[in-house]
Amino acid sequence: MLGTAEKAFRAGFNVVRANQRNCGDTENLTATLYHSGLSCDIRAIIMELIERDGLPGIFAAGFSMGGNLVLKMAGEFADHAPAEIRGFVAVAPAFDLSLCADALAAPRNFIYNRRFVKGLKSRMRRKAQLFPERYSIGDMREIRSVRAFDDAITAPHCGFRDAADYYTQSSALQLAGAIRRSTLILTAQDDPFVPFASFEKTAISENPFITLIAPKHGGHCAFIANEAGAERFWSEARIVEFCEKHSKAARRG
Repeated sequence: MLGTAEKAFRAGFNVVRANQRNCGDTENLTATLYHSGLSCDIRAIIMELIERDGLPGIFAAGFSMGGNLVLKMAGEFADHAPAEIRGFVAVAPAFDLSLCADALAAPRNFIYNRRFVKGLKSRMRRKAQLFPERYSIGDMREIRSVRAFDDAITAPHCGFRDAADYYTQSSALQLAGAIRRSTLILTAQDDPFVPFASFEKTAISENPFITLIAPKHGGHCAFIANEAGAERFWSEARIVEFCEKHSKAARRG
């Protein structure tokens, strides 16, 4: 993200980076939790930049969970996105949350799964210490997967019936067909926990507003070049190119 921001700034763009709720040591700022369906948070930031700061052209870019949030927001806007929004970018978006949770739980991804679950538990413990009257979480020792965490913690505290309900309501997949502004999706076919099957949907292939670029290799949000003299981080340049292209098109009117 920092590399993308640097390239965008050099190309003449202003850059705003947003933390999810409770990330970046902000747990004390709100009693609520973040989750993968809070596209309203991204929308609120964009609308403030438009209405208060008067920015004439904006692109929204998200990575992984953030990519799902950006695409979900794009689908929610549908035909009514503000004119100031020039386009959307999603890198390795967790587009189908249920498929991603299943992929994380696969034996080959046990290291990823353990790290994710450890981080989720640690953040939740800090949250419960700050707001003990709101969160009763127990010791969470039985939670060993992201889906189990979402069943036990995310769903009940965020208004969902269970993890399955949370995934259904929060996945951008259900709204992809409604996107009506230029959108770039970058994902790798070998992403270990965002299955490429997520993107082999007619909602993407038949939507003329969506461009899907899916190289065979790239991992999860990595896209590290292996050729001498090539761009070190391939996806960063593609994001900036997309924004430059659609900025020029908007100026031409």
